[in-house]
Amino acid sequence: MQHRFRAPSCSRAPRRPTHACVLLLALAVAGAIGFGATQDAAAEDPPAAPTWDQVANIKEAALHLAQLQKTQGATKVFAFIDACYRTHSLSSQYTKPFEACIAQDYMETQILSIIYSRTPPDALKKIGAPSPKVLVQTMLRRVGAAFAQYKVPKDRILAFQRNLDEHGFPLFFKTVFPEAKMPERVPQPPVGEDTPASASDQPAADKPAPDKSTPEDKPAPEKKQ
Repeated sequence: MQHRFRAPSCSRAPRRPTHACVLLLALAVAGAIGFGATQDAAAEDPPAAPTWDQVANIKEAALHLAQLQKTQGATKVFAFIDACYRTHSLSSQYTKPFEACIAQDYMETQILSIIYSRTPPDALKKIGAPSPKVLVQTMLRRVGAAFAQYKVPKDRILAFQRNLDEHGFPLFFKTVFPEAKMPERVPQPPVGEDTPASASDQPAADKPAPDKSTPEDKPAPEKKQ
């Protein structure tokens, strides 16, 4: 029998906290952990295509992250990703370990955004956790800075995200929650781009939609008797 993944309720302390509940509570602590900013010294030229198997690297990163999540908890995961960025961003070249840092940041944020989206806003506010939108946007800025440091071209960034969504996150989720049903995810902006729609781009709720019908589509006005 397949179980559905449900957001945990952490209002009451369970006897044995679930991994999801630990993830939720740990985010209150995660706000105090500053993810390492990438170094100012960037590569002079765009990097060559990876010489490693990107899908295999993503899967390895997913399994490592899941194991760390299950054995040491979310706070350790955040500390690990922070140290990963700080260490591997020192290289003058875009490397396989640095790409794994980005993959793990993306996957961890994805699972937390799912949990946060199913958690009452009051519960998030109570533990000082950010909204799912803020969580995703801050990840996009981190990842954007990481790719910008090495001038990774956009087509490779998009290919990387497709591999993450297809091969990385499902493996990570099923390893952490083996009996849960894979949840539906809201499509995310391309990694490396933080492009939330501005208020001016959003239609006002109290304004009617513009009439785009042609004159032929409109009914003729009624004639007064």
